[in-house]
Amino acid sequence: MGFRLVTLNLNGIRSAADKGFVQWAAKAGADCMGVQEIKAQQADVSGRFERIGALQGHFHFAQKKGYSGVGVYARKRPTEVIVGLRNREFDAEGRYVEARFDHGRRRLSIISCYFPSGSAGEHRQQAKFRFLDLIYPHLRRLKRQREFILVGDINIAHREIDLRNWKSNQKHSGFLPEERAWLTRLLDKAGLVDVFRHLNNQPGQYTWWSNRGRARERNVGWRLDYHLATPGVAAKARREAIYLAQRFSDHAPVIVDYDFAL
Repeated sequence: MGFRLVTLNLNGIRSAADKGFVQWAAKAGADCMGVQEIKAQQADVSGRFERIGALQGHFHFAQKKGYSGVGVYARKRPTEVIVGLRNREFDAEGRYVEARFDHGRRRLSIISCYFPSGSAGEHRQQAKFRFLDLIYPHLRRLKRQREFILVGDINIAHREIDLRNWKSNQKHSGFLPEERAWLTRLLDKAGLVDVFRHLNNQPGQYTWWSNRGRARERNVGWRLDYHLATPGVAAKARREAIYLAQRFSDHAPVIVDYDFAL
């Protein structure tokens, strides 16, 4: 028995479904799957995407149609689902859902989170910094209370190894010094673990590619999608993979197998 956790930015659940996402997800063997950028409302999901195979979905939708939105699909029923961060600005954008699985002394959360992108302009970059300022103390508090794995598109490439063209992107959102320093602080000071890098320190491991210039074929990409875990559960990670055989969106699924069972 083990625990397989998958994360994928869908860039629209309906679009990804047209590309075979639902069939793949039903057979991927996941115990939980975090999805981001659903770009759908409850009415779009009802009767179509509430369940995928044996997995039941739990969602945080954005108020704006066709925008953002996250979900956690789970094989086992959570003991509690937390939707949002109690922050008006970002809860309106549908960025955080947490499924809790508490049994006896074990307290574990699986979180699907979609960090803002700053690439649309300075106003969105400032929103991204506000989100980083909000989520950091939240995760520190949560770590004191329970084990968790946050999966999602955090829109930051941490180190030079995490994107192909790092030299030319040092002033671009996603690789700004302030963003990278924030992630270093989350790992070194707050004590979370970048699970993929814990298992795989090879170059060329990317999860997002521009749709321009045959970037995916040439593997000119960024690693923007993460499993960020508390040390206790991170120590149980055994195998990692970026699934590249099929293309459901401009991101690829990140799969980690952990040596525990819910």
